Amino acid sequence: MKADHALSFLVVLSVSFGLSFALTPVARRMGKRWGVVDVPRGRHVHPHVMSKLGGMAMFVAFTATAILAQFLPVVRTDDQEIIRLTGLLVGGAFLFFVGMLDDKYEFGALPQYIAQLAAAAIAVSFLIIIERFNNPLTGQQTPDWPYIVTVTLTLFWLGIMMNTVNWLDGLDGLAAGVCGIAALMMFLHAAFRLDQVSVSLLPLALLGVTLGFLPYNFHPARIFMGSNGALFLGYTTGVLGIIGGAKMATVLLVMGLPLLDVVWQIARRVSVGKNPTEGDRGHVHYRLLDMGLSQRQIVLGYYAFCTVFGAIALVTASRPFKLIALLVMGVVLLVGFVIVARHTTPEGDPSKSN
Repeated sequence: MKADHALSFLVVLSVSFGLSFALTPVARRMGKRWGVVDVPRGRHVHPHVMSKLGGMAMFVAFTATAILAQFLPVVRTDDQEIIRLTGLLVGGAFLFFVGMLDDKYEFGALPQYIAQLAAAAIAVSFLIIIERFNNPLTGQQTPDWPYIVTVTLTLFWLGIMMNTVNWLDGLDGLAAGVCGIAALMMFLHAAFRLDQVSVSLLPLALLGVTLGFLPYNFHPARIFMGSNGALFLGYTTGVLGIIGGAKMATVLLVMGLPLLDVVWQIARRVSVGKNPTEGDRGHVHYRLLDMGLSQRQIVLGYYAFCTVFGAIALVTASRPFKLIALLVMGVVLLVGFVIVARHTTPEGDPSKSN
């Protein structure tokens, strides 16, 4: 790696971390002043009124750093990079503002999903599209699919990523830390495996803003990211998994636990006749909390699990091995979900059964 690349990496990481770290206390005060706060109730586990404007610090820090990165002296291999960057920033800005309004006025599920679909459409309009996959068995790329198929896959991918991060944001430091791990893996994969240096600066910036936010959000948290932060992080992580290619498998391995938790919650709620968008304490992190684990134990456990499986994408280039890792992870999580479900209920009361 050339010295100027190393310097660019240092600049991006330092600026993104510094801005996020400096702006988070400002966001905390502004959230309380504007009434963008979370009042303890229901499944919410915090004891005090908390500012929910933490996403502002991450959004501003990431946007500023991403723009700065375009002026750094690194090799650029994507002739559509500026177009895709614009889609990333425009869609992220749209979701941040919609999320901030949701945090203030508490919209229902439908307006949120419409906003997510609109943001995903913004991404597609700026050429952020899943064009093809690598066959994990043969290593060959799939042939070009019809545009309607690629657009549909892209909308689904971005939608599931936004909802995964939004639903993951239930314990202090959980969503920010997991997204930070995904960003780290995408950076290492792009910079050192694919040699996409300019593209790698974007996940590096995302890593920096999550690291700058976590000192204030890790248990006991002093600020929450709110919907404005969760939607922004989910969208940005999803888009970065598409940009440059060959990183969606990395994101899937890192985010496998929260992704499968989303699938589990939807299936469970539908099976008992509940609205799948209606929140409860059925998520794995809430159930583990009800079983007696501390917030820090659960969050650090998530970090370790996501890091181990994310690292698999870095240590091997074998697509069949990655597929096997995904299948193994799925089986392990399925068994874990069954065990946890037998000892807890979605309402949060530990089961009396052995």
